[in-house]
Amino acid sequence: MKEKTDRILLSHGSGGSLMHDLIRELFVRHFDNPILGKESDSALLQAGSSNIAFTTDSFVVDPIFFPGGDIGKLAVCGTINDLVAAGARPHCLSAGFILEEGFPMQALERIVESMAEVAKLAEVFIATGDTKVVEKGKCDKIFINTSGIGFFSQRDVPLLSKETIGPGDQLIITGFLGDHGMAVMAARNQLEHAISFQSDCAPLNILLEEILNVDSGIKFMRDPTRGGLATTLCEIASGSTFGIKIFEDQIPVRPSVKGLCDIFGFDPLYVANEGKMLIVAKKGREQNILEILKKNPLGKNAAIIGEVTRENKGWVTLVTSIGGTRIVNMLSGEQLPRIC
Repeated sequence: MKEKTDRILLSHGSGGSLMHDLIRELFVRHFDNPILGKESDSALLQAGSSNIAFTTDSFVVDPIFFPGGDIGKLAVCGTINDLVAAGARPHCLSAGFILEEGFPMQALERIVESMAEVAKLAEVFIATGDTKVVEKGKCDKIFINTSGIGFFSQRDVPLLSKETIGPGDQLIITGFLGDHGMAVMAARNQLEHAISFQSDCAPLNILLEEILNVDSGIKFMRDPTRGGLATTLCEIASGSTFGIKIFEDQIPVRPSVKGLCDIFGFDPLYVANEGKMLIVAKKGREQNILEILKKNPLGKNAAIIGEVTRENKGWVTLVTSIGGTRIVNMLSGEQLPRIC
């Protein structure tokens, strides 16, 4: 049964079922058009003779500095990764800042320097932007919106499409799950030894460029951010003519992340990531993709974690470490607010 409310809840921003209901029942209903109706992280558009991907995202992470990154790095990486997930080559970004009166100039410069550093590393540039300042107490320090444009060839458009997924396809994750979510949570709660948890925040065009330059057998990609891997898989399987099966023993999770998740009652499958990509690959191509990924430091812990099946259409199932099977549902409620 769907939860009904006449007020916005934190859960509406979790990446889970309430957020998906909000998008479909409010935004898509009023803004309805063929592009938006695809509900992709990036809109696929045609500009003259060029195919482009266009995406936008807003970042409200708390705290704004955390082990492995900050709100600025997160904003640039998050937008780049949404473009990469569509198969596009990121080209340029916009950057909009909402600042609270009294915010330290030194902190702002540190954030902007971080954004510039990551953009240079990923070979994109900040093409335009905007700045607004609100009264003290009307905003929590700093919020950032970034939009991005990427280009891709005509061949790439049908390549990365959910509609091409079918039984036998293999699921690959490019590295350990849950690093970002646990790093932010540890920093937020000022846990002892929080420095041992590092966000995975990174621009993934650096990792995936070589694969995208060849006919690699990649059918679909999605970065499992809010709602984690489980919610991303549920999005893919929902309403489809196939099922998805994953294997607990094959899913890479650091012992430290698993330990912290156990303490706080989190499931690593639902914890946010900001430097990982889920890849759906044609059967027979998965080992070649894995080999390429492992040559890059960002993909050295990549693993094949499951497959697309003819059974359990529209559902995601997990084969547990003890041999049982359970249904994996989309995130319900809010596990950890303001994670990105």
